[in-house]
Amino acid sequence: MTIHKEGYATIAITAIVLTALNFVACWACPTIGHWFCWLFLFLSVVLFLFIVSFFRIPARQLTIQDNCIIAPADGKVVVIEETFDNEYFKEKRLQVSIFMSPANVHVNRYPLSGEIVYNQYHKGKYLVAWNPKSSTENERHSAVIKKGTTEVLVKQIAGALAKRIVNYATIGQQAKQGEELGFIKFGSRVDLLLPLGTQLQVGLNQVVQGGVTVIATL
Repeated sequence: MTIHKEGYATIAITAIVLTALNFVACWACPTIGHWFCWLFLFLSVVLFLFIVSFFRIPARQLTIQDNCIIAPADGKVVVIEETFDNEYFKEKRLQVSIFMSPANVHVNRYPLSGEIVYNQYHKGKYLVAWNPKSSTENERHSAVIKKGTTEVLVKQIAGALAKRIVNYATIGQQAKQGEELGFIKFGSRVDLLLPLGTQLQVGLNQVVQGGVTVIATL
């Protein structure tokens, strides 16, 4: 397991703040009982390890299959439905949404190889990620990957806790299946917009692993 580069600053700041708070609470205030100092230290360590876990990248055998759409994120499939896309396709698409809890790995990966033909950031709200309106009203970043005649839109969506979306895609770039598309700090949601008639390999409420689980076949 390694730590993602997006977490370096957050982890360092957390360590400094918690160290300072422990010093003030236990060493600068001698009247506080020893039991409180040990409890505060324990809670600080738990919080620090929890923050570190947000930015972990576990060792995995990624699934590389030319005819498959691979999960772009860890989490649970919370939406499978037809929807009309007003942003790029201007037609109906098959939407598959993956909810990322704070406990999930937060790296987002390219679901297939191809050319990046669209990449756009949208300001928005911070509704809870399971709200159906979050796909169109929340802060989000959309990228479209084109492979032959097939185009797939990957939408990184911020939630109530996720306040920063990182996206590494650039228009004209050749994306490679399984490589990093970006990162959503502290979880949220990733939507896939697939062509109608796509053969899905997952079901509602299924837990998936980013870069590993096959979502659909082309």
